Amino acid sequence: MRLIPAGMNIGTDPDFGPYALTIQTAFYMDATEVTKAQWDVVYTWAVTNGYSFDSPGFGKDENHPVYFVNWYDCAKWCNARSEKEGLTPCYWVSIDLYRTGQSSPQCNFESANGYRLPTVQEWEYSARGGLPSKRFPWGDTITHTEANYFSSVYCSFDTSPTRNMHPSFEVGDQPFSNPAGSFAPNGYGLYDMAGNVQDWCWDGYWQLPDMYRRIRGGSYGARAEVARCGYNGYRYPTSADRNVGFRTVCVPSAVKEPPALMQGR
Repeated sequence: MRLIPAGMNIGTDPDFGPYALTIQTAFYMDATEVTKAQWDVVYTWAVTNGYSFDSPGFGKDENHPVYFVNWYDCAKWCNARSEKEGLTPCYWVSIDLYRTGQSSPQCNFESANGYRLPTVQEWEYSARGGLPSKRFPWGDTITHTEANYFSSVYCSFDTSPTRNMHPSFEVGDQPFSNPAGSFAPNGYGLYDMAGNVQDWCWDGYWQLPDMYRRIRGGSYGARAEVARCGYNGYRYPTSADRNVGFRTVCVPSAVKEPPALMQGR
C-alpha cells in the first residue's frame, strides 16, 4: 500500500473546470488494483468464515486485476480482509457485520481501521498524485506508453502512435488487462489509476445512491475520455464484467508491519 498524504489539490481541469479536493487525514491506498492472487487469499479464508459472494472472482492471471466482481462482493471482501488481519471491519448492516447478501451497508468511517473502498474524492485526489490541473495523473495527453486503454483518433488528447487495444496486452481471449505495475506510477506511487480496469468506489450516484455506485479510472476496453482523472462513471452495484475491479484504502494506524498480502501493493 502507499501512503496518501493529507492536503489539498486545487486547480482547473482542462475538461471539467475548477475543482478543489481536500483530504483532512492521510490514508493508505493499494498501489495496484486488487490482483487475482490477492483476491484468492482473502476469498478462500472468507468462504470458510461466514462470508458468501455472488462471484468467485476471475483474472487473466494471478498478477492481473481480479474482475467479474460486483460492488457488494468488493465491500464484503474488504470486511473479510479486515477480519483476517485482525482489524475492525468498516461495513455494517444495522448492528450486523456485512458478510452476506446484497445490502447497502453503512460505513464506519470514524472508528473502524479496516479496509474499505475509496470515496470518489479520495480516489481522484490519489489519482492526481499531487499534480494539479491535469487531465491524467501525468499530464494532459495519453498514449499506450502511459496506460492500457482503447486508443482512438476521435480524441484530440489521445496522441498514441498505436491505436485500438494496447498491442502489448491484446493476447488470447479477453480481458486484455495488464499485470499490476506494468506502467510508471503516479506521484503517490500508485499504478493504473488510468486504464487497465476501472475501480469501484464507495459513493452512490447523486440522488440514487442505492441504485448506482461510482466507478473511476478507465479500462483496457474504454477510450481515453474515460481514463481522465475527473471523469465520473456509475453502474448498478449488481453489475460485474471484465472491465471493472477495485482497490482498497485504510487508515495509517492499520498499517504497521505490512503482511505478505500487502508487500509492494
